[in-house]
Amino acid sequence: MAIAWDDIKKRYDELAQKLTDHALETAQRSIFQKELSHLSRLLEVHKATFEIEASLKEIADQLQSNKDSEMAQLYEQEQADLQEQLVKQQQTLDDILFPANPHDDRSVFLEIRAGAGGQEAALFATDLLRMYTNYSLVKGWKASVESANYTDLGGLREVILHIQGKDVYGLLKHESGVHRVQRVPETETQGRVHTSTATVAVLPEAQEVDVTINPADLRIDVFRAGGAGGQHVNTTDSAVRITHIPTGAVVSCQDERSQHKNKAKAMKILQSRILAAQMEVHHAEQSKKRKEMVGSGERSEKVRTYNFPQNRVTDHQVELTLKKLDMVIEGALDEIIQALADKERQDRKNNPVINK
Repeated sequence: MAIAWDDIKKRYDELAQKLTDHALETAQRSIFQKELSHLSRLLEVHKATFEIEASLKEIADQLQSNKDSEMAQLYEQEQADLQEQLVKQQQTLDDILFPANPHDDRSVFLEIRAGAGGQEAALFATDLLRMYTNYSLVKGWKASVESANYTDLGGLREVILHIQGKDVYGLLKHESGVHRVQRVPETETQGRVHTSTATVAVLPEAQEVDVTINPADLRIDVFRAGGAGGQHVNTTDSAVRITHIPTGAVVSCQDERSQHKNKAKAMKILQSRILAAQMEVHHAEQSKKRKEMVGSGERSEKVRTYNFPQNRVTDHQVELTLKKLDMVIEGALDEIIQALADKERQDRKNNPVINK
């Protein structure tokens, strides 16, 4: 794609001149400043890219004329380093020209629910919780369980994991969908491989300005929380269930002993679910223009298969298969996450309409 850099520089200078006008209205000044900042970043990355390309050309000329093997090795090493820098600069340029989802820098609520497969599905949901918790630790994020519903065998019917950190949604959003496991369940006496599923939903954490909820649209129920017994059994109605009547969304929280804290947690999760629903509507409208969904998080879509007998994991979104399921299930997700990010970047370049 040819970019008219001279026109971009001309527009940058024009905006810089306009901003010197003290009579400029505040609203218009804010719009101009935002555009100027965007163009400044573009020109900055373009300049860095141009300088690296010029250095590469100079090194190529030196390699062609220099016969000294030791010097040639040094030039080749510098050439490799510059090539790596050039790739990163070009990726940065693509990110500016074809911006990602504006919510990519958000923290998330990651919801895991057991699907088909009974107790085995619930045990698989527990494995997924461990996988995402370990990955969060590797990335330096803070992961905390907001709500969990266990089976009598220690599996999870459903769990909500709050992951706080930088760019969490951007890295984890493609995890949404159906995750399928193939293995011999602990309860299987014949040694047969069973297939079970769990669903994952990744919701960007909503901010106050994102979602406005009318209190009249809420039904709030309080009840006595269940638990494992002992000193932690609640003796008051501290658990909270909030129903958003227009959408039918229901959130329950009972992990805190305080009704107030449970209500606050439930409201944050509810806001994030409503925001995610609004984003899905937005993506659906865009998909009509392109006749397909690019990088969707539709929960009915099978995103990954975990085959334990063959130690194999396959991500169906990028058709990537790795023979190291034992590492992936313990949180080594970087290779898959990077492949998904690369695909999304290419999709944004090929289908810029998604950012309009």
